[in-house]
Amino acid sequence: MNLVSYLTDNAARLMFLAAQHIELVLISVSISAVAGIGLALLTHSSPRIRQGLLSLTGTFLTIPSFALFALMIPLLGLGVAPTVAALSVYGVFPILRNAVTGIDGVDAAVIDAARGLGMSAGQRMRTVVLPLAWPVILNGIRTATIMLVATAAIGAVVRGPGLGELIFRGLERIGGANALEEALAGVLGVVVVALLLDLIFMGIAKITSLRGLNV
Repeated sequence: MNLVSYLTDNAARLMFLAAQHIELVLISVSISAVAGIGLALLTHSSPRIRQGLLSLTGTFLTIPSFALFALMIPLLGLGVAPTVAALSVYGVFPILRNAVTGIDGVDAAVIDAARGLGMSAGQRMRTVVLPLAWPVILNGIRTATIMLVATAAIGAVVRGPGLGELIFRGLERIGGANALEEALAGVLGVVVVALLLDLIFMGIAKITSLRGLNV
């Protein structure tokens, strides 16, 4: 059986696993976004703490994926929980870095003008700084999402959901019937999911720009 035949015969299964993969990535990147943007806001007036957090979260990216997923097993067992936890850890740094860059990049003159209008610090952050920093922050979320699409496949080692199941099962049976096609189908699915999510983020960027979030 060639790859095209395998894809055709297993289309329903592939779509199900792709949907699982997308859901897994979006849940994880949402957690990373809350953490990353939240930390950027909380440490906005504390440069040393912020730099320490950037160094710490950047260090997380140096941990091999297999090792991080394995470290989650004693804490969270197998399945969705350790997969989401590991992916969320990986996703924090690019979002935090871009949130810090975006917020710091807002023109001080604009902030001073908002202060002159009587806006409180919270109002300035909410109505001036964050909208202006949004394109940079969104790009960080986009980068984290694409990165997690690939990493999520490795979640299969802890029985996580998604397309990684096909890749690892195919590699385990290499030499057997349809083993290569199964692994290739998983890889192709990951590529398609990454492209799809990237297009979605491009659309979000355009929509939010038209609505005035990109000032």
